[in-house]
Amino acid sequence: MSTKDVFFAHIEKGYATKGDYITMGAAMLEGEAVTNALVKVPLKTLNRHGLIAGATGTGKTKTLQVMAENLSDKGIPVLLMDLKGDLSGIAEPSPGHPKIDERHEKIGIPFDAKSFPVEILSLSEQDGVKLRATVSEFGPVLLSRILNLSETQEGIVAVIFKYCDDNKLPLLDLKDFKKVLQYATGSGKKEFTKDYGRISTSSTGAILRKVIELEQQGADLFFGEKSFEIDDLTRIDEEGRGYINIIRLTDIQDRPKLFSTFMLSLLAEIYSTFPEQGDSDRPELILFIDEAHLIFKEASRALLDQIESIVKLIRSKGIGLYFVTQNPTDVPDEVLAQLGLKVQHALRAFTARDRKAIKLTAENYPLSEYYDTKEVLTSLGIGEALISALDEKGRPTPLAATLLRAPMSRMDVLTDAELKSVIKNSDLVSKYNKIIDRESAYEILNEKIEKADKEGEKEKEKPTSRRTYSRRRSTRQNPVIKVLTSATFIRGVLGILKKVMR
Repeated sequence: MSTKDVFFAHIEKGYATKGDYITMGAAMLEGEAVTNALVKVPLKTLNRHGLIAGATGTGKTKTLQVMAENLSDKGIPVLLMDLKGDLSGIAEPSPGHPKIDERHEKIGIPFDAKSFPVEILSLSEQDGVKLRATVSEFGPVLLSRILNLSETQEGIVAVIFKYCDDNKLPLLDLKDFKKVLQYATGSGKKEFTKDYGRISTSSTGAILRKVIELEQQGADLFFGEKSFEIDDLTRIDEEGRGYINIIRLTDIQDRPKLFSTFMLSLLAEIYSTFPEQGDSDRPELILFIDEAHLIFKEASRALLDQIESIVKLIRSKGIGLYFVTQNPTDVPDEVLAQLGLKVQHALRAFTARDRKAIKLTAENYPLSEYYDTKEVLTSLGIGEALISALDEKGRPTPLAATLLRAPMSRMDVLTDAELKSVIKNSDLVSKYNKIIDRESAYEILNEKIEKADKEGEKEKEKPTSRRTYSRRRSTRQNPVIKVLTSATFIRGVLGILKKVMR
């Protein structure tokens, strides 16, 4: 057998799967694709999480697009966090191109241009389905984490939530939370001290400043009603395809606290909502975090801890997390160690630091008799990648330099008119985009304070009642009164009281 035939058998054996799968492309030998030597990833292992990495311009986003399309075709919903704003084209079919046809001929699979069901979501003032959560749903622990509070301040936040629960005060938005915080050391100081203990004004002031900082990053748009229901991320269209939910994040790249707030809430909600699945044959939902290096670089320690915990635990819920970043070293080791699928595009060796990163990256992949991994990492072309996945038994597949298939949808953004059309036809816009501002803690406490102020004014306005006496008074004092008011008697009574108290 020729080297090419041996290599083909090697790939066929390593990527053989009995269950359903998605096809990434064809394996390459000596820089050329081996037709029909298909690199396939079992659906069963896609909840083991993954990484798509590579230098700028090497095709990471297109790989993300390919995976999202194929998952959708298999009836698996997808959530994409689009920080660059270049994924909306999934809603329109690819216009095609001779180079795409040439690529697919080399791979050995036909090219089928088509669009996919897309839902455009938004955390900010951009158009799309609004993602919101109430402060109550967020909870005291997550809120304290995102505000990076001290232990004492966390205790105060817990007391605020307890007070609101006890007094049936809905905590819907940051306006509500701030009002209760101010009330605790203002008009309601006596009430709080009596039932919950003394609350320091310096501590509430520090918490308030951090809440205002969060507001300045746009979090007031995220907190409120109507809360987004996680089940709406798992919708299937009439053709049995999973919806691709795209969160537009182009205008919050420089607001890490807002993104951290959203990520903490989303991951916690997904984990608490989805039931345990064990080892199922397919995932329930796949999340792709594009430009993940920005998140790990700017994220709070709380977000990093939460991601590490979720990555370890959420697999059993049928959820897969995929990080798209420039270099594997951007991802914390604790997270990287949990990732089953790794798609590594080209890296550039311009500096000593780059060469060190390439060496570390190569060590993350299985050894191969067909590749010098460090050399291949710097020689991959656009739309080519090193792939290592897990087979159906959870074993690493052979390392394969892969000529990746092209996206079936448009590799460009939607026009403004097309974007408006997608949003207009959404079933979720009418459900979530109506602003609800029902009576909550802010209004209830304002009424309470106003009522107390009015009662105080009435008390001040009441005339002081004085008893009138006749000008003629007797100068004789009642003997009993004389005894009761004598200094000797008073000292005696006080002495007895002291003895009793002892």
